[in-house]
Amino acid sequence: MNTFSRYWKMWCIHPATEKLGYKQISVTMAQEFTKNQISDIEDSDIQKFFFSCFNARETHTDNIKRAQAGLCLRCYVSEAILKACKKIDYLFSGQKQFTYQDLLQFVLDDDGKKLLILDQDGKTQLMVDDNSQIKISKYKFFSVMVLQTFNTDLQSRMSLDNWAYLQTKQNPELKNFLSEFGFKHLSDWALLNRVRVKQIERFLTQERYIIEAFHAVYRRDRQMQRQKGAKKCPDPTNAQLQEMLAYLQQYQVSVNTPAQLMKELRNIASQLRKYDVWSSREPLDIYDVENSTYQSRRDLPVSYLDEADIEKQEFSEFLYQNLEVVLSDVIQQEVEDNVNKLQKSKKYAPFADKYIQGLQLYYCQAMSLKEIMPELGMTSWDQARRIINPGELLEKVRMRTVERMLESILQIAAEKGLTQIPPSANYLKTLMEQIEAYVDAEVFQAATEEIRAGKHRTMTSVYAEKLRGYMQTPALVSQEVG
Repeated sequence: MNTFSRYWKMWCIHPATEKLGYKQISVTMAQEFTKNQISDIEDSDIQKFFFSCFNARETHTDNIKRAQAGLCLRCYVSEAILKACKKIDYLFSGQKQFTYQDLLQFVLDDDGKKLLILDQDGKTQLMVDDNSQIKISKYKFFSVMVLQTFNTDLQSRMSLDNWAYLQTKQNPELKNFLSEFGFKHLSDWALLNRVRVKQIERFLTQERYIIEAFHAVYRRDRQMQRQKGAKKCPDPTNAQLQEMLAYLQQYQVSVNTPAQLMKELRNIASQLRKYDVWSSREPLDIYDVENSTYQSRRDLPVSYLDEADIEKQEFSEFLYQNLEVVLSDVIQQEVEDNVNKLQKSKKYAPFADKYIQGLQLYYCQAMSLKEIMPELGMTSWDQARRIINPGELLEKVRMRTVERMLESILQIAAEKGLTQIPPSANYLKTLMEQIEAYVDAEVFQAATEEIRAGKHRTMTSVYAEKLRGYMQTPALVSQEVG
């Protein structure tokens, strides 16, 4: 019976449970309907049966039975929707100012109290009362939208769980929230300044030249500003805009005034903001219900995807996923190595068991080394720096991450016949530089700036999130408590 419990247990928003923001309820009507059906149906066919009932639109079909089958499926997808929100939260860790609880309001909107079916068009949601009377639902439930777009007849279809995840990511309100709220702390100029190669390639030729001009002038000046301690990206000055216009003239780009250039830059930043919501973390294709086929996503800048583009996208996704795994492994390894090193030190062995606590104070509570010093019973700031030394840890993690990424990429390159064995010195040098640039842009540049920020540091980088995640593992938490 537990095998089928997903068809009558629904996950719902529940503000009273502050830490979670949701709870699971048993939907009696769905439970009774499921129990009445499973005795005659194979386990693997139960979902197919529910969909056949829910999608039956003949005039003589029992509307209540249709709605009950749909209610069972709505319970089922609620778990996938909840997991999707948590996965989105994880995917954007270190680059956001929201939690999965903020996402639930857009997609986990079903409480299982209403019976719903679809009209003959398969799109309009209808409410069914106890007398099988129907009326148009004023509110469109997201769970029903997931069901109505799921094509059970498509031979290459994905599972209902994966479909619910994809639809959750594509939810317009959620995506708007991610782009406008989740990344609102990044100005247009910060977005343009950090744009990656794979994003630039998807813009039109004129837009690419404008980005190049922005980087040639603004990024150059921005690096000098950072050296002087400037934090926020200011608006481009008139002098900078004039220099960009001069740069664009040599490529015959038809942008002639500072005002026109500012408009073009903000338009590009708007596209980046939407693209940056998912980047390589979202599939290139989405299902087109009307044509029953998968189509290229419409929210990306215009491009024509050929096999080379797809291969680049797959490699970009490999880089991102590999970096996630490597970074976590390396952080754990380097922290453990530092603890072992302290244990073997005659001078600092008494502080070995306080090393992780010091990192927690630094990265979880944003305390300075001066503030941490008395907390751990240290005698001076210099002693705290030598023992905890977050900058040295960061550099070690960066070096080891680059090495591990290089190993993985060389293996892929060898498998695909992209390089000779062993690779040439020039190939290794170029590849190493590219990996360093990639991991710095994705992780370590922001992490380094956090350490340099002094008492106003926020510790929101990917590196800080990963380090906190490691320090909050059950084994370390229980060790701290002990």
